[in-house]
Amino acid sequence: MSVKNAKILLTGGGTGGSVAPLLAVAEELRIKNYELRITNFLWLGTKHGPEREMVEKEDIKFKAIANGKFRRYFSWRNFIDPFLIIFGFVQSFFIILKWRPDLVMSAGSFASVPAVWAAWLLRAPVLIHQQDARPGLANKLMAPFARAITVAFEKSLADYGKKAVWTGNPVRRSMTTRNKEQGARNSFNLKSDLPVVLVIGGGTGAMAVNELVWQNLNELTKFCQIIHIAGRNKKQETRNKKPNYKNYDFLNAEQMADAYAAADIVVSRCGMGVLTELSYLGKPAILIPMPDSHQEENAAIFAEKQAAIVLAQKELTPEKLADNIKKLLNDGILRGKLSGNIKEVIKRGANEEIVKIVEHICKIAI
Repeated sequence: MSVKNAKILLTGGGTGGSVAPLLAVAEELRIKNYELRITNFLWLGTKHGPEREMVEKEDIKFKAIANGKFRRYFSWRNFIDPFLIIFGFVQSFFIILKWRPDLVMSAGSFASVPAVWAAWLLRAPVLIHQQDARPGLANKLMAPFARAITVAFEKSLADYGKKAVWTGNPVRRSMTTRNKEQGARNSFNLKSDLPVVLVIGGGTGAMAVNELVWQNLNELTKFCQIIHIAGRNKKQETRNKKPNYKNYDFLNAEQMADAYAAADIVVSRCGMGVLTELSYLGKPAILIPMPDSHQEENAAIFAEKQAAIVLAQKELTPEKLADNIKKLLNDGILRGKLSGNIKEVIKRGANEEIVKIVEHICKIAI
């Protein structure tokens, strides 16, 4: 009996945070010999976000749609974005009508909202993934139209009721296959006798974190080497000539795997994609959540479990960050404790669990 190759429409973007878990699920579907053959994907995202490059690198077709944002504060864009959302809905409606996916998947982001609404209207089943500890507005707007909602944290089950399934957060296989440390260091032309700190500002860059590093770079590079991912169009070429400092705007999945393997500790924002990777790899970390955002709740979970050092940006100075980095590098017992604890924060096996749900929904749709 022939097996149908089901079609899945993936949607999200604006930042890389809503993209990574969907790519992890797509990767899992492609490499495993599941009953259904699911290799036919289409992605709907934003025109200018980082997702196009990430998606097309994985040989997934990409279409850009108009997108707007529902803001709960005053902005002149509030007068324009409703029309962009309507236009994005119309675009999504006709794309879905023509392509006829067996499932539509989103992991948040306002770019997904018009597509999910259009999918529901056309009776295409929807699967939503909730990464963060706090449900975002986009997922709240999409949840009523979803067949199932997978969540990264057990506490999120209460936010979505009977539709929710606790799976953990999916992660790319390339991130969990650690390279040998020395080989990874060689790929960045790093010394073998000086510790390495990986600084991650997020896919679009966090200038506050970047500045904390740049303003004390002379001191930091005296006692460690730094791989600094500053974000798109944020890196500063003039700093690349500084000894013990490597400055990048973006690294692909394979390069990120090398960067993780090379690093003794990681300094990062608190997007769930990075936090999941840190958990799977057991990396000692210093976390600087974005102030007054969902990232603070993500970070609080890691702090509560003594799985990372969490520093409040509003109280942080370049000198204080450097002191914390130095103390962690010099304290092997603390690094070992953080490494062990962070491995326990994120439930394992999310890729396989979500794939089972995808297969179940697609079988019903077919």
